Amino acid sequence: MLKPEEVTSAIKSEIQKFEKKLEMESVGYILQVGDGIARVYGLDEVMAGELVEFADGTFGMTLNLETSNVGVVILGSDAGLKEGDLVRRTQRIVEVPTGKALLGRVVNPLGRPLDGKGPIAAQSKRPVECIPPNVLKRQPVKEPLQTGIKAIDAMIPIGRGQRELIIGDRQTGKTAIAIDAIVNQKGKDVKCIYVAIGQKLSSVVQLTKTLEAVGALEYTTVVVASSEDPAPLQFLAPYSGCAMGEEYLYNGQHALVVYDDLSKHAQAYRQLSLLLERPPGREAYPGDVFYLHSRLLERAAKVRDDLGAGSLTALPIIETQAGDVSSYIPTNVISITDGQIYLETDLFYGGVRPAISVGLSVSRVGGNAQTKAMKQVAGMLRLSLAQHRELAAFSQLSADLDKATKDQLNHGERMVEILKQDILSCMPLERQVAIIYAGNKGHIDDIRIDLVKLFEKELFEFIESKHGSLFHEIATKKALTEQTEQTLEKIVKTFKGEFFLRHP
Repeated sequence: MLKPEEVTSAIKSEIQKFEKKLEMESVGYILQVGDGIARVYGLDEVMAGELVEFADGTFGMTLNLETSNVGVVILGSDAGLKEGDLVRRTQRIVEVPTGKALLGRVVNPLGRPLDGKGPIAAQSKRPVECIPPNVLKRQPVKEPLQTGIKAIDAMIPIGRGQRELIIGDRQTGKTAIAIDAIVNQKGKDVKCIYVAIGQKLSSVVQLTKTLEAVGALEYTTVVVASSEDPAPLQFLAPYSGCAMGEEYLYNGQHALVVYDDLSKHAQAYRQLSLLLERPPGREAYPGDVFYLHSRLLERAAKVRDDLGAGSLTALPIIETQAGDVSSYIPTNVISITDGQIYLETDLFYGGVRPAISVGLSVSRVGGNAQTKAMKQVAGMLRLSLAQHRELAAFSQLSADLDKATKDQLNHGERMVEILKQDILSCMPLERQVAIIYAGNKGHIDDIRIDLVKLFEKELFEFIESKHGSLFHEIATKKALTEQTEQTLEKIVKTFKGEFFLRHP
């Protein structure tokens, strides 16, 4: 028989173990829904940017906190939602999975897979909105990020931690430059994130297949908010891509993120803002459209050595209308970034590809983000090409030109020919240095213009087969010593003699 004290102690221990199962839950009701926006009543304690869950399992993000209701953008389809439905708080800010599990995957802006390769076993998550590192945590951009494109690496260098804008009309090769930059990071320990905003799904599929074919998808994550996705997902996409890149930045690694493109991003945000009844400003964009892009692009940085020396490089893309760089969104993004690569329609259709306008393109980091070898050979290249453009325009008006002008035009034409490059034909530093050196020193000036590309190809083969150590030396030292320069000069002269014998 049980003693009374045993019963008492048993009851006491049970009471101590007892936990209240009652939980307070903040819920609201949909007042109005449509066009990807829901007005919700009753979520009094909700946070700005908080994730809320609707009755059918769809998620939303709170953007407008008003006195009588909350404006929620729906991250998915609003087809299953109706007036009076229950809305629950999650008490979490919108966050995405991050880390190496996302490499080689195609995901939506919430980090959910779209490639049919099964679930993503991500170990960590990051909020999509994050405060950028402050001035004291950063260090200057001084480490090159090679794109493998001669014209960019020589004249508009990009450094790790830089934000370089790619701007131009539609169909001028903006995405092609971004793809080349991603492909060229193979073996360089730089993780890449490509964010497709408002693009056709067929274009994204083609791009993913291209990356896969050249072996670049294994270190790349593709974030897709296509043109058929609702505006809230298009608005969220670049921030999600940036958060995925920050995982590497804050862990001492390097990442490159491409936003393709921010014009469509601004349009998606304009749509949301107008539906949320925020007052419109210039071109009907809301007043905070500058902050929309500045808070995104400021997150690209190179952090101090004692913080891991990680970097996040951003390549935002902007599409202009009829070459108008002075419209609202292009001027905003130009003022945020550290330089721009301007692609010209006339050059593109004239066969100069990549169609980079030397006069309008600039890198505000400049030579700091270049290797010494490239600085040595390409120092005056921009200036001479800009002069060539002016002379070419002037020479169309004048029939009789003196010999010096003709020589300069002739030299400029060959340099333009050297800088032409096909997509997916990335060139390592040592090869770029060799051909730009040969061009700058005038060794190509007396070669027929239709043979310049052949000269370049055979010169590389000649150096590879007979003087392989020269390429190795330039690649490892990343500088041209006096002796290396003399050797290179001698090799180019020897090869040129042989080339003329084969192609008189």
